[in-house]
This record gives sequence, C-alpha cells and structure tokens, in this order.
Amino acid sequence: MKARVTIMIAVALVAGSVSAAPKPEGVKEASVESLQTAMRTGDTSAEALTRASIKRIETFDKAKGLNAVIVLNPNAVAEAKALDAERKVGRIRGPLHGIPVLIKDNVETKDPIATTAGSLALKDNITGRDAPVVARLRAAGAVILGKTNLSEWANIRDNDSMSGWSAVGGLTGNAYDSRRSACGSSSGSGVAVAWSFAVLAVGTETDGSVVCPSAMNGIVGLKPSMGLISRTHVVPISHSQDIPGPMGRSVKDVAVMLGVMAGSDPADPATAGADGHKIDYAARLTPDALKGVRIGVLRDRTGGPGKIEPVFNGALKFLEAAGAVLVDIPVSRIEGLGEAELTVLKTELKADLNAYLATTPAAVKTRTLSDVIAFNKANAATEMAFFGQGFFEDAEKTRGLDDPAYKLAAAKARAVSQAHIDGLLKSYNVSILVAPTYGLPWLSDEVNGDQFSGPSASQWPAMSGYPHLTVPMGYVQGLPLGMSFIGTQWSDEALLRAGYAFEQVARVRVPPKE
Repeated sequence: MKARVTIMIAVALVAGSVSAAPKPEGVKEASVESLQTAMRTGDTSAEALTRASIKRIETFDKAKGLNAVIVLNPNAVAEAKALDAERKVGRIRGPLHGIPVLIKDNVETKDPIATTAGSLALKDNITGRDAPVVARLRAAGAVILGKTNLSEWANIRDNDSMSGWSAVGGLTGNAYDSRRSACGSSSGSGVAVAWSFAVLAVGTETDGSVVCPSAMNGIVGLKPSMGLISRTHVVPISHSQDIPGPMGRSVKDVAVMLGVMAGSDPADPATAGADGHKIDYAARLTPDALKGVRIGVLRDRTGGPGKIEPVFNGALKFLEAAGAVLVDIPVSRIEGLGEAELTVLKTELKADLNAYLATTPAAVKTRTLSDVIAFNKANAATEMAFFGQGFFEDAEKTRGLDDPAYKLAAAKARAVSQAHIDGLLKSYNVSILVAPTYGLPWLSDEVNGDQFSGPSASQWPAMSGYPHLTVPMGYVQGLPLGMSFIGTQWSDEALLRAGYAFEQVARVRVPPKE
C-alpha cells in the first residue's frame, strides 16, 4: 500500500538543513556529479555502475509490472570496461564518462539491437548507426545501456490509444503505481529514470511526450527549443514538432545532459542556430536565479481534479520563497489550435515516415506508411489487440507538403502559438510562464484507452517550438505532479536556472517504493 505523500513533506524538508549528499550506493538515486566523484576517487567504476543498472532492471522491471526497458545493449558492459581503461590513463571523454544512459526505442543506436518505435513492423530495424544525439552522448562518455519502451509509434497511431503500450514492449506501468498510466510517449524513459534503472534517459517529444511521462513519474524533463538538438535517425512524426529531450531525476542532471546533446547537424537544417546556444548549462545553475524574476502564473491552466490546485498553490509558495515575483494571468486560451496541429501532424507523418522508412535496412519490409497500415491489419491480433490505427489511415489520405491546406495550418500553428506565448510574456512583463504540467496518472484501460482528465501545458510550447521544462512539484496520495516552466525561443538556460532554484527550495521528489 502506498504511503500518502503530500506537499507538506517538502515543507518539512525545507525547514531543516540540507546535509551533504551521501556516497552513492550503485546507481540508486545517484546524481551525475556524485557518480563522477565516486569514479574519480575509485569508489566505483563505469563497469560497476553498468552492472548495478542491469541488476536493478532484472530485479524490478518485470517483477513490479513496469516494463520500462525493451532491450539491453549486449555491448554495454564491454563499453563500460573500455571507459574505465580510458579513465586509468587519464582520458576523460566528457561530463558523462561512465554514466549509464537509456535511449527511447525510436532513436537509433549503432548497437546490435533494433530501433522499433514499439512496432513489430520494425523488429529487424538494426541500422548499425548512431543518431547524432546518441553519438554526442557516446563522445561525452555515456554508456548506452539499452532501449526503453514507448507508446507505439510515439502515440500517433490512433486517437483511442493506450499510452505506454507497444506490441514489442507491452504496457509500461507508472513508477508509483503500475496499474496507472506512465503517460507517453516516452513512458519507459520516465519510469526507468524514476526507478534508477539508469541515471539519465533520452525521450522524444512531439506534443507532451517528454514532459508528461516526466511529470507523471516524478522526474525532471526538458522539451528543448526547436533546433537545439538533432532529429536525424529518429523515427519521425513531424519535422515541425519532433525533438529529443533529456530526462533525469534532478534539474542539474538534465542540464548536464542537455549540454552534451545540443549541437548542429548538417542533415537537420532546423539545427542551424544550435551551436550558438551550446553551453555548459549545469555550470550556470544557481540557487538565487529566481530572485526578482517575474513569473506569469497561468491560472486558467490549473483545472481538472480539485486535488491538483492545492499542490500547485503550495509550489507557487516555493517560487516565492526562492525570490520570484508572481503575476497572475487569468485568461490565456487560444481557440482552434488543435485542428491546425492535427493537420500538420498527419500530413508530416506520411511524408516524414516514408522518408525515414526508405533509409532502413533491406530486412525491414515496411517501406511506406501504407505498408505499415497493411502490416498492422495482417497482424491485428498482436498489433491492434487494444486499439486501431485511425490516425495512420487519416495520414495516408493526406496530400503532401505542397497541399495549401497543410501550408496554411503549419503557418498558423507556429505563428499563433509563438505570438501567444511572446504576447503573454510581454503584456504581463514576465520572463517565464508556469502551470501544472499535466493532471494525475489515470488507471490504464485496455478497453477504453487513455482516460486523461486535468490540465495540460504541453501544446503551446510543442507547436511554437519553444522550450518546456517540468520539475516535480508535489504529490496527491503518492502520485506525482509536475510544474511547467515555459519561455520563448532559446530560453532553455533561463528555464533550467528557474527550475533549479525552485527545486532547491521545494525538494519534493520522493523515489518510488521498492
């Protein structure tokens, strides 16, 4: 039975002094910084951390009904040993040297494992290539531990889908109550980090797919500014909105990871301006970053179950305690954006997925979206046991990127959402917007699909391409809630600084019970 955890826990923690962090025991609740210190002093090693991560996965992932990890990298231990050998001769690749990292299974790695997006249609998609974002992680010394489960095809297949389910990986259960949704589509990444299966994980977001599973599994997640991180060799939905993002248990860990992941990619023109924003984000974090900063509170985004607003109000007090000046924004809604977004996503899904599938190995027989639709019909017992493929079928009917209706929707989606966020920031003279990230995790329902109820802060930053950070803000009966920090383009650093200052006062995160 779960203990009842409320925002009052955080008050008690703040009231006492914060002691120095203990030496990490394996990877459980350990930070990047503490593990680097332990490896530097010889108290642990990359190999020991990798084996500890694998042991936690083998012990808890299936036994607790989590299903967070689809596959382990058979080369992980060997890679860790090689990194230890490099450390012994004084070669440190970067800030993640020896740190175990999990990768969402729609992001390619050169390891001898498939990149499936959760679909049996891609079970033979062993490409032998690293996505540039993975290559950057390896170059910084990360141990690629394996792949995490996800909502199949990143949750674009059907309107009645069940978040966290894929034909390859089954259903991922919430980190705090496996009967409940882990949200999606980066479900496995969120749960794996919450359970310390790895120190960090890569997620991807089109609309909510990093921030929702982060919020609902009690961790930190960042959907970066569009163009900051490469999307090459990531199974796509939409070139307008797709982007990988870092997921970790603390803002500092996420900041370290973002500094590694960021950078331009010639194959992804959207990243042309990325190098100008590739900085050491972690080094710029300070506990006083919120002093005097005006924060806009999106009061009309706090709806849903009545238990959410008291936690949010408690979190606002933590912002004030950190020195922020709160400004209420009473009305902030935009009408008609949902339809424009769907038009963009469906049209780009067909074009972008067809282009991606054309690059897969010959062993992959589904070369187009039409082929995937046919595959799902032929394998309905496994692929469509719980929900259909309505979005796929709608996408197949779209008329391409030259369709005037698509061009109009794409222009509206980006321009209106950007103008709205920038307008609120300017009109209320605030630097950042805050709101509850999502509602509480719902019970997973194989019959009716997702039963989402509550606020959602993901759509505007997703459509605008602006950054969106979520940080744990409290719990309702043991279930986590996240606070969203939203800013304008390239405000990733400002959001991380604000989130860190909030986190240092709030300190609300409670790990799942083993």
